[in-house]
Formats: sequence, structure tokens, C-alpha cells
Amino acid sequence: MLRSLFMLLSLAAALALSAVAPTPARAAIETSAEHGLIMDAQTGQVLWQKEGLTPMPPASMSKLMTIELLFQRIKDGRVKLSDTFPVSERAWRTQGSKMFVELGSRIPVEALIRGIVIQSGNDACVVVAEALGGTVEGFVDMMNKRAKQLGLNQSTFVNPDGLPDPPGQLMSALDLAKLSRHIINNYPGLYHYFSEQEFVWHNIHQPNRDLVLGALPGADGLKTGHTDAAGYGITISAKRGDQRLILVLNGLRYPQYHNDYFPNIRRAEEAGRVMEMAFREFRSYPLYSANQILGNVPVAGGDAPNVPVTALRPLNVTMQVDSHSAMKAVVKPDAGLRAPINAGQKVGMLVVTAPEFPDLSVPVYATQSVGQQGILGGMFSSIQHLWKK
Repeated sequence: MLRSLFMLLSLAAALALSAVAPTPARAAIETSAEHGLIMDAQTGQVLWQKEGLTPMPPASMSKLMTIELLFQRIKDGRVKLSDTFPVSERAWRTQGSKMFVELGSRIPVEALIRGIVIQSGNDACVVVAEALGGTVEGFVDMMNKRAKQLGLNQSTFVNPDGLPDPPGQLMSALDLAKLSRHIINNYPGLYHYFSEQEFVWHNIHQPNRDLVLGALPGADGLKTGHTDAAGYGITISAKRGDQRLILVLNGLRYPQYHNDYFPNIRRAEEAGRVMEMAFREFRSYPLYSANQILGNVPVAGGDAPNVPVTALRPLNVTMQVDSHSAMKAVVKPDAGLRAPINAGQKVGMLVVTAPEFPDLSVPVYATQSVGQQGILGGMFSSIQHLWKK
């Protein structure tokens, strides 16, 4: 049986890409993949993992970083979908999976997106890399810099396409999930390309290698990968109702087959099976709504004895169904809290506990200011304090 690990949530994870430390639990998800991870897309919560923080060859799944840098420039206006990028000899000669770009031509950015996302075109990745970075090497520097900005701490890039030459391209399943979550949340107007199942370029029809699309209810992306070193891998996301999950599997191996046809099917079946189990075993439960008053914390030396607190943003918590009925939430004030208190100041933590669920601590903030007591009020409080003794 695989070691089952899941669930760490912090408010930072809800607001940004942050590293997560796995915690043992009883989510008995098994897979033949060497690496695996399930993430809640809303919060960044890791629900389960198997060697999910170990750097591994990501193969074509690393194209997600190439796409992210292109999406970033489309979003901020530096690049338009109608812009065209030139095809160099280096791009034209790039081997492996191809979009089949033509030497000396110029290709619209929107076509290049589809060529990378749907056709997994290594040649299209080189076209984008040279256009954005000046050279492939310059673009690789951009990839590594961007990875640090996004908190992808187990990622090292040496090329824009995930090919095994040059060696050294590494990502963890956690980093792939974090990058996928970032793309989903930050580029909603561009994410739809991942759900397209076919692209035709120069009358060459190529299907999306992500066979989970159309087979698993709610699935809408993201990317597959395969090299001898990496094995077969897939990063997918699916949304059902208000719940979206991200799954990464890598290191699936099918030595009995001698082409990609059946391994592609088996990979999709395994990803679909694991994702179905995730939706069945884990549910997203509302923890609080935006600006909801969660309680009060005492304030020493203030013109009010306590201050109401909130967590500013709505948040759901994802946990196993069996854990939810015994979930408890308690507001714990920061030690030594004294007036004056400013509205919006952090004043404590909301601590959530449940069976088979690691304690979740979320910062809470004062909803209003609390001034210092005047001299008479301070004297009265001191007398009260002495009287209680």
C-alpha cells in the first residue's frame, strides 16, 4: 500500500503560491505512478501525495512554464494573440512532438498556444522562446527567474520544451500543481485552450494527448508528458460544482507496449480513476464568508474590553468526509495583546481541528480600532484587577 499523505492549509496558500509540507493521514489512494499529488485548486491545499516534493524529469509537462510566460505577456499587453513570431532554423529542426512549423514563416501567437498546449509542439516552444527571450538560453533564464517568483522551489529549467537533451530539467509534482493552479486562477480568459481536443495546422490534424478530456466529467486541462527517463506523466484539473481539484501523476511505466497508443490510454484511465476517488473522498466545506465576524479577542488597556475579528476573505476547507462532522474552530488571541489596536491589524488565529486532519491556523484581524484607556479608565481597571485578586 502506498504511503498516504495529505492536507496542509494556510491562509498564504489561499492567497498565493506557497510551499506545502505533507502530513500523514488515512487517505488510502494507490497508484502505480512513481510520483503523485492532489491539490485543492481554491486553497492550494495538498490533499494527498506520493513523492510529491521530489524533483523529477517533467518531460512535456514543463511546457506549462513556457505557456505561463507567454500568458503573462498577453495579460499585461506586451503580446497580442494576433502578433506573429518568426520561425528560425533552430525551431524548424527541433525534434520530438511537433507542430510542424515552416522555416522562415511567421506564426500567430494564438496558433502557437494551440501548437504547444494541444500538439505539444517542441518546435513551437522554441519559436516562443526565441521571440520572448531573444534566444532559447535567454528564455531559459526567464523560466528559472519566474519559477522563483512563483515559489516553485523544486524546479530547474534547461530548455523550454522538456526534451531530455540537455539534461537537468526537473520539477516536483507539487511545483506542477502550484504552476497549474496559478495558470487557472490568473489567466481565466486564456485557460480554455487547455480543454480543446484537436488542432489543425497546415492540414495536419493532431488530437490533444490528454485523453482525460471528454472522458472524465469536469476535466478541462492541462498537459501530458513522456520521456524514457520520466515515464508517462499527466497534470489534469477538473471542476465539479464549486470544487476544483488538480492531479499530477508521473513515472507511469508500461514496458509491455512498444508505442504510445496504449500507454496514452492507460495513463488517462489511471488519472481518471485517481481523480474520481479524490472527488469521492474529499469535500470542500465552507469555513467562513467574507468579512464574517468569527468572534472576539480581549484587549488589555483599551477603551473597549475586546475587539471583533474577521479573516477578511472567504475560505473553504477541504477534508475527508468522515472528518467533517467533528470539525471545530476556535479563535485564539495573540499573546500580550494591548491597545491601541488598529482596524485591520492581525490580533490572533482561528484554529481548526478535526480527526485525521492537521490543525489549520488562519490569521484573524481586528474589524475596528481600539484606543488606549484614559487615565481614569486605567485607574478604574487597575482597581478592578486588584479587587478580583
